Amino acid sequence: MTWLNQFWEDLQPTPGRLSTSLRIVLATILTLILLMTWQIPAAAFGLYTVFLLGRDSPSVSMRGGIILVLTLCAAVVTELAVVILTDNSPMSRVLSTAAAAFVAGMMMRATTIPNSGVTWGFIFCTLIATWEFHAPAEALVKNSLWLVGAGAVAVGCSVAVEYAFGAANPAARLQEQLRTRYKALENLFTTIGRRAPAEEVSAATVQVSRLAASGQTAMQELYNAIIDRNLDPGPLPMGSRVHITMLAQLVDFSAAFASQHAVIGDPETTERCARIAAECHQLAFPNASILEGQAEISTGPPSKLLDRVETMLHTMRGMPQYDRSAGGKDLIALPAKEVPLVIPGGLRNQDNAAFALKLSLSATICYIFYHAVDWPGISTSVTTVFFTALGSTGAGKQKFVFRILGAAIGGLVFGIGATAFLFPLMDSITSLVVLVAAIAFVAAWCGTGRRFSYVGLQIALAFYFVAFEGFGPPTELAPARDRFVGILVAFVVMWFIFDQMWPVRTVTVMRRALASVLSSDASLLQLGEAGQARSEKLRRANALRDQVGKTVAGLRSMNDAVEYEFGVNRDLHLHSSHAILRAAFDAVAMFWNQFVVFHSPEDEDFLRDPRLIEMRRAFAAELNTMADAVAQKASYKPALASSFSDGTILDHPRYGEYVRNTVNRFGELQGIVSSLNGESSA
Repeated sequence: MTWLNQFWEDLQPTPGRLSTSLRIVLATILTLILLMTWQIPAAAFGLYTVFLLGRDSPSVSMRGGIILVLTLCAAVVTELAVVILTDNSPMSRVLSTAAAAFVAGMMMRATTIPNSGVTWGFIFCTLIATWEFHAPAEALVKNSLWLVGAGAVAVGCSVAVEYAFGAANPAARLQEQLRTRYKALENLFTTIGRRAPAEEVSAATVQVSRLAASGQTAMQELYNAIIDRNLDPGPLPMGSRVHITMLAQLVDFSAAFASQHAVIGDPETTERCARIAAECHQLAFPNASILEGQAEISTGPPSKLLDRVETMLHTMRGMPQYDRSAGGKDLIALPAKEVPLVIPGGLRNQDNAAFALKLSLSATICYIFYHAVDWPGISTSVTTVFFTALGSTGAGKQKFVFRILGAAIGGLVFGIGATAFLFPLMDSITSLVVLVAAIAFVAAWCGTGRRFSYVGLQIALAFYFVAFEGFGPPTELAPARDRFVGILVAFVVMWFIFDQMWPVRTVTVMRRALASVLSSDASLLQLGEAGQARSEKLRRANALRDQVGKTVAGLRSMNDAVEYEFGVNRDLHLHSSHAILRAAFDAVAMFWNQFVVFHSPEDEDFLRDPRLIEMRRAFAAELNTMADAVAQKASYKPALASSFSDGTILDHPRYGEYVRNTVNRFGELQGIVSSLNGESSA
């Protein structure tokens, strides 16, 4: 029943959900009318393209649409180049499928545009397969170009709708989202702290639970919109990307605590809740004065939900304070020009190459199989490989479950139901528009949730490809069945390759990600010793910052996927994932304490003082040791954090606060990493 409850919570209204869904429906209707009027083939893909664009701001939709169209063009050019250069050799088509899948896999893992890798890979494999059926070359070329045209029409309609009805200030919207969550948390813990009636506590709990169900995705997309447009971030907090992830985790813990403790009577707990409410008010209004009577929140091991709430608040307070200076804007939102296209070290990473090889092997096997059995209808097996291939078994199983569920609802229920009962009675485009709009709204509403958003995308994909085989109403039920069988074929192939032959458990990937964050901390600490110019150091520091922020956001998503790691060690995996996520948050707090000093030209003396250099060097060496222990699942014995610094500098009038913050964050990080010892099965 847990997943059913989660699915029901995922369907509850959240801020901005209705407006986003309605804009998707309007863009879908416009796309449908134009595709039908102009008789453009590939209508199913065009309608699905509407769901692929970001809707954080009109300019983001425009930028994403241009990238998508260029990706489609690149896939068509690659397809035609392979056919022309190899004289349409059957062997070249198979080999090109394997090569394209490998390249797509590397794009998904080693670049900052992973979605383009998915789109380019599955479009190329879909188009190259059409040359297996000995159709006239002219028709195949035209169909390839029409696919680009259908995508362009969908992009044009979506962008037009966003410019007409979308909000144009993502910075203000993000600030509103953050403040809404803090005010909801303040209200919840205030009602608990003053022992309000159960009905009042229940109403506050529902509000926080709905915000928890919305997750971090919408806020992260707004942050990305600010980056893409190089907007003034205004009053947003420093390090907004990781701040968003921490806040989403805080809301999760708070919702879980409130739902399990609707009525609280002991004075100690109510007092703690009152202090938490004061902390949330301070975070919502950072310029406000700190409330009197505020006590230090405990930082001990979080054995209970309220402990986890307090620990997360403590970690967030460990981040640097807000900087409203003109030079501090880059500390809030990293300019787009500073974000590298290729992740540093991504192309040389053996794990990325291994993932690309597994993806290539799976796609090639599915491609050969459905042609060998002469069953074109199950070509969705190749598409499924690209859509569901992820770096860990838990995340892959999660996407498979969602794809099967979405395909069953969209293809078998909606698709077959419409084919059998509705299409025979429809005789105008008006009825078709009403039907498609209804399905699009259901898919869009599901697709804007936190946990099950992928189900919504698959509902749309499955329905469109069943209902729009041509320009007339579908008359056969076999396409829906065949597409579902293709998904099951891909499931078997990927289960064998990704889960049995070459498994990578989700917690293992999380360990590697945590090790990457720790190594980035160490690299930043050592960056001040390098001999490059300050501009080059800052460029490298910004690249580390972007990588750390995205890694921590990904860790939280992987933490949700651990639930899909079935087996005897599942509880151990869940425990380890929570500890890894907490360690990552502490590592981020330590990273930002260093980055703020490094970023400011006025703090250049922090990088030159011999005592601070020696301290950072010692911490960097120990962080690398921790990273190796985490990645290799080896034991780690923590040392006394204060022993890594000169004791005389702790009370220095200029450097003391910086040193104390570094020592405290490092000590907490050591304690969490050492708790991962002995979890070799994870």
